[in-house]
Amino acid sequence: MKFLEGSKLYSIFTGTCPVCHAESMYKESNPYKIHRVFEMHEHCSNCGTKYKIEPSFFFGAMYVSYAVGIAFAVAAFIITYLFVGSDLMTSFWAIIGTLVVFMPVIIRLSRNIWINFFLHYKPNAGKN
Repeated sequence: MKFLEGSKLYSIFTGTCPVCHAESMYKESNPYKIHRVFEMHEHCSNCGTKYKIEPSFFFGAMYVSYAVGIAFAVAAFIITYLFVGSDLMTSFWAIIGTLVVFMPVIIRLSRNIWINFFLHYKPNAGKN
């Protein structure tokens, strides 16, 4: 993903600081450690960016999470119904399974997208 560095997509897909792209925003890089999925650093140790801009900042990520969840559900439907040729009930259960399995990824992606609406990459951030 190095080729995307300097873009919002890099920060979104890697979960790195949206300003310097040098450090992960999350204390645990594996989103499937469910008890730690929400744990974030307060500040970037490289550039000092504060991740929780205001109290309850990431409540807005719930709206993004809805859209990301719909994208995952549509992808599951297309794969099972159109490509595999399953019936509608099987496709429905495939959608439910997909949303359950990818829930931690959807949570992280939505937080990454939400913070990238407000913070922008600065190439020399954190360098003296």
